[in-house]
Amino acid sequence: MQRAGSVVRIAQGLLVLRAAGDPVPSLGTEVVDENLDTVGRIVDVFGPTGEPYLAVSPADWVHAPALLNAALYTR
Repeated sequence: MQRAGSVVRIAQGLLVLRAAGDPVPSLGTEVVDENLDTVGRIVDVFGPTGEPYLAVSPADWVHAPALLNAALYTR
């Protein structure tokens, strides 16, 4: 399990995370919370190469506003 980043905002139904560091996870990577529950999958990587953002499409059961500022991880 590797830290993906922290949720900084919700935009157009996607969770936007500030990536935690290198290596940046690839598209389609599963994202989980601290309890290893699936939160969603990475659908985009954007922003400056030194400090990119990750766009995560949340799973149907996820209440996105509850994840603001939460640390998320990749599996």
